[in-house]
Amino acid sequence: TCGPPCFLLQTCRVAIHCLLSTLLCMWVLCNAQSPSGPPVIQLRLAGEKRKHYEGRVEVFYNGEWGTVCDDDFSITAAQVVCRELGFMNAESWSPSAKYGSGEGHIWLDNLHCTGGEKSLAECHSNGFGVSDCKHSEDVGVVCTQKRIPGFKFIQNQGLTVQVEDVRLRATYSQRKRIPITEGFLEVKYGGKWRQICNEEWTEKNSRVICGMYGFPGEKRFNARPYKLLASRRKKNFWGFSVNCTGNEADLSDCKIGREIKRKGNSTCEQGMPVVVSCVPGRAFAPSVSAGYRKAYRLEQPLVRLRGGAMIGEGRVEVLKNGEWGTVCDDNWNIRAATVVCRELGFGSAKEALTGARLGQGIGPVHMNEVECSGFEKSLTECYFNRDAGCSHEEDAAVRCNIPAMGFNKRLRLNGGRNPYEGRVEVLAEKNGSMVWGTVCSDSWGTMEAMVVCRQLGLGFASHAFQETWYWQGDGSTDAVVMSGVRCSGTELTMDQCLHHGKHILCPKGGGRFAAGVSCTQTAPDLVLSAQAVEQTTYLEDRPMYALQCAHEEHCLSSSADKADPSSYRRLLRFSSQIHNNGQSDFRPRAAHHSWIWHECHRHYHSMEVFTHYDLLTLNGTKVAEGHKASFCLEDTHCDEGIQKRYECANFGAQGITVGCWDTYRHDIDCQWIDITDLKPGDYIFQVVINPNYEVAESDYTNNIMRCRSRYDGQRIWTYNCYIELEHNRQPS
Repeated sequence: TCGPPCFLLQTCRVAIHCLLSTLLCMWVLCNAQSPSGPPVIQLRLAGEKRKHYEGRVEVFYNGEWGTVCDDDFSITAAQVVCRELGFMNAESWSPSAKYGSGEGHIWLDNLHCTGGEKSLAECHSNGFGVSDCKHSEDVGVVCTQKRIPGFKFIQNQGLTVQVEDVRLRATYSQRKRIPITEGFLEVKYGGKWRQICNEEWTEKNSRVICGMYGFPGEKRFNARPYKLLASRRKKNFWGFSVNCTGNEADLSDCKIGREIKRKGNSTCEQGMPVVVSCVPGRAFAPSVSAGYRKAYRLEQPLVRLRGGAMIGEGRVEVLKNGEWGTVCDDNWNIRAATVVCRELGFGSAKEALTGARLGQGIGPVHMNEVECSGFEKSLTECYFNRDAGCSHEEDAAVRCNIPAMGFNKRLRLNGGRNPYEGRVEVLAEKNGSMVWGTVCSDSWGTMEAMVVCRQLGLGFASHAFQETWYWQGDGSTDAVVMSGVRCSGTELTMDQCLHHGKHILCPKGGGRFAAGVSCTQTAPDLVLSAQAVEQTTYLEDRPMYALQCAHEEHCLSSSADKADPSSYRRLLRFSSQIHNNGQSDFRPRAAHHSWIWHECHRHYHSMEVFTHYDLLTLNGTKVAEGHKASFCLEDTHCDEGIQKRYECANFGAQGITVGCWDTYRHDIDCQWIDITDLKPGDYIFQVVINPNYEVAESDYTNNIMRCRSRYDGQRIWTYNCYIELEHNRQPS
């Protein structure tokens, strides 16, 4: 047994032990909560169908990846995320699992950031793993594309080398050329631009560099002047070589080669600084000299891009047996996308897009499960599966690197409420100096606005304005410096459109009548069902007295003006189903208040002309016509899972939702062509949607449908109906 002294000693030991334990616990808790020592975490952006600078925010903590809840999340928290990932800033954030639901733990909830934190772990939260959220609340962010200097540009297993930037430094004699296609390759390292030793440099490395800068390939160059320049320049070499396979989309995908020990200025004893020379695509060639003509033999293209807002992006379409079709996104990757980009005269691919991100195509799906090595001259040389089994919801698309042409420096928008709209101002020469001025709005329309938005990198045109008095800009730029602008819509810049040149002619003047635009990142795309037209065509003889409303709306041929009320008109009738394949709803340009009420039919017209119906001779001469004012644009029926949004009843909103059809049945007024005066023979039956380009679309090439028609005076046969696409098959 223990006496009193022994008992006291034991009691003291227990007390001291408890005191030490308490102090230790307090120290651990204090340090755990201390802002100076937050847990070390890693971040990444995840989720399907995303760009590299956007996605679901995922956190690596305690050996596991988890997500972040959207409760109390803010743009300041998004800024902390983006900066921690190496981006300059955040553009926006998205709640409710926009980029899909994650898995595992929801590590952070009720985040409150001031914006100055270096890591998301420094922000105040409920604590790691303390959350009452579901993965349907996972947060996502969109970062700016610009990187923070010093981000990990080139990395290798076990070795990470920070490179801030990469550039082609042209010689003085070539610096004014656009684009810059040749020069010393330099990397920014430690805040200084450094050359790379060419001892272990290969053509495959050059191929990757050219692809980054928007060029399809590399070429040989005259090394003599570069050797002379290098001997005169102060040398400051980077301490590594680079090892690319040649089919990487970016230098950041290449591996670091061996480390080169630096010995003063003699780092590269057996060589000189790397020089890269690239071949520009046809659209970006700086001249049309004989050398370039030889390099670019005009051939029938086998691959094209459709539906993209910017130069060098779009849905991939392939020509096979005279018919254009799409590519399924199964196994679609950056390597196959890069083959497409280089084939079309662009550089390597920035993104390989899946899930019809740039709109759905029409016709067959020609290729599926495409596999490319990266060195093919054409996508058609890659391995693929012909048994598609795909729908157009899986159409593949690409975004390509293009050369820095400086297009956006010669044009600007002024006075708008946001960067996507405003009065169009161009930089032009006047009295020997370059000045900013306005564009005359005479003949200004959707096609011209499309070119402006593309040149500025702002997407598609949503509206073209002929009056901009509400967007008053700097008074010194009111003078008109460009007039008579007419664009086909395919031009890369306004300069390539037809215009008056230096001899300005603008009767209305500038000022309030200066041209303006508003731009948007997405656009609708209307496509007519050729099958529906072919299956529903028939003739009807109808008395004039039953056609009074249609006659008032000019739906009959001109001979009806003098026709006896008891006479009959012969009508070629058919149904038309028009589908919106694009990325945004098709809405009439005119607002509610300017729609025209037609008392006879008791409906509003929201567009002056929505479709043209014509019969042509085989050589293209029009012999009969009809037209379809927009009786009402509405969602007649929609693809599975899509809700109708537009209904004409009770002066409702008009439009066609993405994934919905607007159907005009054969038995409604004006859904015909008046062929009363037509002679028997063979004809081409043509339907054109949105013929005056009143509403901007992502693709106008699929707006025309043609059929062959044979009329014997009593009956009509309609066959071989198809959508008239550029370079597509002709009626037989």
